[in-house]
Amino acid sequence: MSSSKSNTDGILDHNVFVNNTIRIVNCHAEGECGDVIISGILVDIPGDTLWEKSRYIANDSRLRNYVLQEPRGGVFRHVNLLVKPINPKAAVAFIIMEPEDTPPMSGSNSICVATVALETGIIPITSDIMNFQMESPGGLVDVTAKCSGGKATQIRVTNVPSFVGDVGVRLEVEGIGALTVDTAYGGDSFVVVNSEDLGLDIRPDNAKHLVEVGMSITQAANEQLKFVHPTNESFASHFSFCMIAKPIFYEGGVAISHTAVAIQPGKIDRSPTGTGCSARMALLHAKGQLKKGDKMIGRSIIGSQFHCCIEEELEVASGVKAIRPSIAGQAWITGTTEHRLHSTDPYPFGYRLTDTWPKKRW
Repeated sequence: MSSSKSNTDGILDHNVFVNNTIRIVNCHAEGECGDVIISGILVDIPGDTLWEKSRYIANDSRLRNYVLQEPRGGVFRHVNLLVKPINPKAAVAFIIMEPEDTPPMSGSNSICVATVALETGIIPITSDIMNFQMESPGGLVDVTAKCSGGKATQIRVTNVPSFVGDVGVRLEVEGIGALTVDTAYGGDSFVVVNSEDLGLDIRPDNAKHLVEVGMSITQAANEQLKFVHPTNESFASHFSFCMIAKPIFYEGGVAISHTAVAIQPGKIDRSPTGTGCSARMALLHAKGQLKKGDKMIGRSIIGSQFHCCIEEELEVASGVKAIRPSIAGQAWITGTTEHRLHSTDPYPFGYRLTDTWPKKRW
């Protein structure tokens, strides 16, 4: 068992958690958990930008461990921290905490945050169509929410610019052999492989095999390939996710992207993965299969869907072409949780066991 001990220095020290109530709204977007901390973190996270604040959360790790690890969390859980926006255009700002990473952006988590903000009154619902902006560590995103009877019935997030890394590169994967893969960024970094090259069907009873293969591919990509964000030098050169993707097919004239995204340290995204849909649209755009205004439906391992569109074509840096995609889906609040920590609790920042939380490979 690996346990996380508290430190005595830093903003998020033991006293922040002891005898303090942290209130969380439990939520999922198209099947993927994306809980939201709405109160209880009574300190200002250091950093001049939201990205810098998210780096503090990532490097300090205590808040992450407190909410994500057992006995309060688990490898299936993602938790978002609401913070005061830095950009004055934003109605809310959020820092995303996933099992192993603290990413720049997340489609499913942003849909959860928007839904919680609207349905709890943080952003009052004043019309059937609500337009506002949210600040993620990766940048400002536009939100259009359809609302009815106090419920957000659809959230469309216009994502950060998404672009291609490499197309058709060779990757040697231990136990599998040579693969041809693509790499892309859609708010985080992906290595993308054709499911038919692996002989794998994307279905729930195949999830364990898919995630094991996906983790092996991500490990190989991090050892053999390179990803560099052209405008964010502090984004570490790494691949966060492996997308195992069926070849594009069409239903009613709309492109269908049926995928399974393997998330560190070893789970499959239950949602269609908004950043993954964005990365794949960037690849399809670069290959001439999609153009501005074209739509795509992202479909997950459990059959849930995001309705996606290429909204804009742009450059993120000199010579680096990109798209600005949008992702639409629905989230549902499932409950509320209050976390408390007593001073005698021997596991203040939790622990992880490899029966449910695999070891990170790199």
